[in-house]
Amino acid sequence: MEQKKILWVDDEIELFRAHIILLSDKGYNIETVTNGTDALSYLNDNEPDLIFLDEMMPGMGGLELLSKIKDRIPHVPVVMITKNEEESLMNEAIGGKITDYLTKPVNPSQVFLVCKKILDSKKISSQFVAKDYLQDFNQISFLIQERLDYDEWIDIYNKLVSWDIELDSYSEIGLKQSLLELKKQCNQEFSKYIEKNYSKWVNTNERADRPPMTIDFIGDYLLPSVKEEDSNVFFFVLDCLRLDQWLVMEKHLIDYFRINKEYYLSILPTATSYARNALFAGMFPSEIERFYPDLWKGSDEDERSMNKFERELLQLLLERKKIRLRNDLRYLKIIDPDVGRNFEQNVSSYQNNHLTAIVVNFLDMIAHGRSDSDLLKEIAPEESAYRSLTNSWFSHSYLLSVFKSISKIRNAKIIITTDHGSVRCMRGAKVLGDKETSTNLRFKYGRNLKADEKHAIFIKDPLEFKLPRRGLTINYIIAKEDYYFVYPTDYHKYLSHYKDTFQHGGISMEEMILPAIIMEAK
Repeated sequence: MEQKKILWVDDEIELFRAHIILLSDKGYNIETVTNGTDALSYLNDNEPDLIFLDEMMPGMGGLELLSKIKDRIPHVPVVMITKNEEESLMNEAIGGKITDYLTKPVNPSQVFLVCKKILDSKKISSQFVAKDYLQDFNQISFLIQERLDYDEWIDIYNKLVSWDIELDSYSEIGLKQSLLELKKQCNQEFSKYIEKNYSKWVNTNERADRPPMTIDFIGDYLLPSVKEEDSNVFFFVLDCLRLDQWLVMEKHLIDYFRINKEYYLSILPTATSYARNALFAGMFPSEIERFYPDLWKGSDEDERSMNKFERELLQLLLERKKIRLRNDLRYLKIIDPDVGRNFEQNVSSYQNNHLTAIVVNFLDMIAHGRSDSDLLKEIAPEESAYRSLTNSWFSHSYLLSVFKSISKIRNAKIIITTDHGSVRCMRGAKVLGDKETSTNLRFKYGRNLKADEKHAIFIKDPLEFKLPRRGLTINYIIAKEDYYFVYPTDYHKYLSHYKDTFQHGGISMEEMILPAIIMEAK
């Protein structure tokens, strides 16, 4: 392995002979100069991996030399060494973008530790990351062979998502493919778990006999905050938000908020037209259709047409729960960026409102847009890049500005969730149906639907899954794992077109395990 090169600039370099010998013995290549002029001359032909820089030297001082170094090679780490302990000097050096700061006298072990931290930390961390990952890999592989309960599935999913994000920084250790295979195995077992238990859960009247689900969210998380005296509650539904996307967004908010996260399961199908209506109504789709038929209209092919009455459904839920707001419920759906920017500029006008509900559709638009855009596929070819795209959007978005503005409002609390996540679909499943069959890729309803039971759940009686009947002979099928439905006609064309796209509507951890987030300003 090539030796790391260190340039040491100090007019009293002989005092550090023991330090230099130790570093040389540890495998570092050390070059020394005694003044700024010689340092700049050295840098004309060489690029070290690290520079030690004395702050007080005759002629060109350390801070002046630091500025010239950063002009030439801004990415090279610089450690300043000085006798001066004044805070103003430290601030000036930090402002000059030093990497670390040592105060004389320094001993050889201090210098060696700094070198290890700066030059070898990634390598050392990679070794420990690989060790920890393999330990978790073996543990999860063993666990999914057992009969797991809801809480255990939440723990497994959290570990998988954490490793997904962690390994983004350690691509060189080559564990990404292993993690993809592990997630595939986990989703296979998770699908079995859902298939075995779902109809039992949705048909029980005892909360203790099922996990928390979409229909429970308002009662479990929103209403307790609404009931607090003088509360100003902002309820955000970020359409098609995955847990990994939230975690990269959350990093931008931790300086402003205390953040608490819990989890619950989406209803099936994990599609906007079903899950979001259930979220706002606190009812399963078949119950909404039964009790509020005028509010259950539209077509699954046009998701917007199925979600015209979210405000009305939420208002009806508040009335059923006998919740009286100080002022009218305010509701906003942000589909157009101009609407988002207008909301950003007018957040202060909502500061005295008791409850404000906001639906943000941008993440769903990214998911759908990537399916049809070669440009977006090129920008986000896999899940790590998809998270990066989310991060890039959020860090410059009106939504981040809105959250920051709300953090300044007295008694404000932000409740965040989603209607469903999305899964990266990699395997096609052949499906048969008549011309009236719905066109969704992850679930379908129609007459005489046929698909391999290894790839999908077949629902003969929609009411057993608390779904609308839509007619006496209508059945549903819901895709498992990372499968997507393709008709036999032009099979290979559509198989190729929709492979490696982010879809929702089916059964996977990414679609069904959803965060319930509560944020309060620090």
